[in-house]
Amino acid sequence: MQKEKITTKIWFEEEEPNNPFAAKRSYCSGYDVYGDLLGKISWSEYIYLLFKLEKPQPWQAELLEAIAIAIANPGPRDLSVRGAMNGGVGGSTAASCLMAALAPGAGKNGGAREVYQVMRLWQQCQFDLSTWQQKLSNYQDEEEVEVWPASEHSPGFDPYGASCATPVLQTLNHLATICPDGSLAYLSTHREQLEQAADCPLAMTGVIAAAFTDLELTDEQAEMLFLLLRLPGAAVHSLEQKKLGWRKYPFFGEGLTLTNDPGPASSQPITEASL
Repeated sequence: MQKEKITTKIWFEEEEPNNPFAAKRSYCSGYDVYGDLLGKISWSEYIYLLFKLEKPQPWQAELLEAIAIAIANPGPRDLSVRGAMNGGVGGSTAASCLMAALAPGAGKNGGAREVYQVMRLWQQCQFDLSTWQQKLSNYQDEEEVEVWPASEHSPGFDPYGASCATPVLQTLNHLATICPDGSLAYLSTHREQLEQAADCPLAMTGVIAAAFTDLELTDEQAEMLFLLLRLPGAAVHSLEQKKLGWRKYPFFGEGLTLTNDPGPASSQPITEASL
């Protein structure tokens, strides 16, 4: 009987001689994961290898590591983290809390699809300032049928901001020191001009998209990796809120009001006669 085979350049396995359902050796892009890589490379190096199928240069691993730290926890103001917190305080399962984070974190308002859109802009504009200004001042949304509503602002910029947020500037400055000759450096040099064209301050999605461009990720790879790297914050905030309970959660407590409060519970058991 001919064996079914999965086609993939990412992974290859040798099966155990006494168990065809278990792998004896697993190779990622030719590297023995448990024999050669485990204990010898960092998490960021391995993630780069998975996505790019080649070993990163030191600056690429450093850049990816810094990106991961910068966006690991967007904080409770972020819609994706709030989604996970809502799930946690409501007693949802771990998987449900993460899915609650992925839903708003996937969209065009500070989410992964916005990173995708900025990646597309980098492909179109590259280092041509006039093209960037034209695209940002009159942004044309994607034409394909989508699951998200149309964009209401230029992607990569904060439609609610009055000025560029301090963490965004700190992240941009740090990442640009790791890769001083590329999209991040260009963004740092021309940030104010691009903000004027977009009529909005730069957002974290704009910084991360430039960093992913310097790492030569595709727009789809960037979208997926952005979703992945932001899950740690969603996870820990959901666990914390689940432990604290809804009485210490500011978004629900004031909205729960009994309209027919029976009063304090009786210390005596309710019997059929008392009814």
